[in-house]
Amino acid sequence: MMYKKIDVTGCGSSRKALLLSLLIAVYATGFGQRKPTPLPPGLDAYIGQVLDSFHVPGLSIAVVKDGQVLLSKGYGVRKMGESGKVDAQTLFPIASNTKAFTATALGILAERGKLQWNDRVIDHLPWFRMSDPFVTREITIRDLLVHNSGLAPYAGDLMQFPVSDFTRREIVERIRFLPLATSFRSAYAYDNVLYLAAGEVIEAVSGMSWEDFIRREILDPAGMHGTLERFSRFQGQANGAMPHIPDSKGRISVLETFFEEGMSDKSNPAGGIVSNAADMAKWMLVQLDSGKTLFRPKTAALLWQGVNPMPEVSVPAWIGPSRTEMNSYALGFRVYLNRGTKVVTHGGKLDGFVSCVMLFPEHGLGITVLTNQESGNAYNAILQHLADYYLKKPPTNWIRGYRIQEDAKFARFAALEGQSLGKRDSTSRPALPIAQYAGIYRDPWYGDITVTLKDGKLYMKAQHTPVFYGQMEHWQYETFIVRWDHREVRGDAFITFTLDAAGKIVAAKMKAVSPLTDVSLDFHDLDLKPVK
Repeated sequence: MMYKKIDVTGCGSSRKALLLSLLIAVYATGFGQRKPTPLPPGLDAYIGQVLDSFHVPGLSIAVVKDGQVLLSKGYGVRKMGESGKVDAQTLFPIASNTKAFTATALGILAERGKLQWNDRVIDHLPWFRMSDPFVTREITIRDLLVHNSGLAPYAGDLMQFPVSDFTRREIVERIRFLPLATSFRSAYAYDNVLYLAAGEVIEAVSGMSWEDFIRREILDPAGMHGTLERFSRFQGQANGAMPHIPDSKGRISVLETFFEEGMSDKSNPAGGIVSNAADMAKWMLVQLDSGKTLFRPKTAALLWQGVNPMPEVSVPAWIGPSRTEMNSYALGFRVYLNRGTKVVTHGGKLDGFVSCVMLFPEHGLGITVLTNQESGNAYNAILQHLADYYLKKPPTNWIRGYRIQEDAKFARFAALEGQSLGKRDSTSRPALPIAQYAGIYRDPWYGDITVTLKDGKLYMKAQHTPVFYGQMEHWQYETFIVRWDHREVRGDAFITFTLDAAGKIVAAKMKAVSPLTDVSLDFHDLDLKPVK
């Protein structure tokens, strides 16, 4: 199929958006010349089996192939125990799949000469600092996106999740207090905070907020009118999915308090977009068209080009064909080879939701699965089934294979949880009178945590995160467990105090109790010192 590039330079923004939307619509219909590629036989029944096997209440899926939308549909229910069905317009947080939008926005600005990928961040954000002066001076726009800064994995996420009172700018300013775990550009370690910095660059360069730029330059031109660029707008949506969470045994419940913390927009550049299957089909068409309708093919090639090598992950025999090679992180995407085929992909996770976008550029194939339960194995069973069919690979029993993975995961969680709580000297006592543990403890990047004594019991409260309030119970020696009143935080934590030779508290360290604790609750990165 031939495409004619229409020059819309100089058009008014509304006219330009209309023209681009028409181009995408024409591309999606294939000019009426292409016979639709069939879907795999029995796909509806297969997806129903996935829902049952992995206890997923509902999901939404989009499949595009050779410029056509083959499937945009919902399955199951928005909320367990209720009748509301998931459809192609049902909204799901896409979480870290948002990162590709942020990278694309920077690519558009680079095309317009507003920035270059190798520009230093401080050239656009003079106030930006890392903890190492060399890294501050050398880190580039590209580095913000590829997880090679030297920060520890998920460093600083506690400033974002659960909802804190920090602003986006304040979080980025506090990056200067985050210690580096490795040398610059020497390792892969996933982070979210530098995508917030990328959002600040977009605002500084474009004169628009990240949200306004994404809406004006990507979502509206692509016809993604049902997508929310502000996470705060998700609350109250009539056709929105509800989140569901597993316990350590895999039993599923509704996360009823999801909206009670408040809906913050501070993390939008890293993971704040809320979308649906119909709109994600349009997003995949834009990407697979090498961006011709929104940006230049050269930019698409850069977005999909691996920059930072990622560790290889061993794969058990029961899902052996999913093995990947040449894993690397590109600009807002992960890229690898699977059975000789290039795959461009990313996943997203937020409490009670997981999702995945998977593109096969050489085959013109794109698949998005959005779910309202935290089972990545469920969406993988669907993605791999579809990939086998369209890439003409021998079929694998993916439901069986990923069910084994799911069972092994929860068995591992139960064992780790037992190990964490099982090693205890219940006869030990704290070295100090209980009142002497009360006080203010400060971490350089997160701020203050207060321990108070009330009716003979200790309570902890985090200054910047309202849901972090709970009672501390003595565990053993100088270690206590804080059990948050807000139980669905799923982040009870050990806190261990260090005493000097005179018996005075000089430091405190925290770590999550359960292996189910979200990786973004990076208590272990806190370096707490008593405030004198």
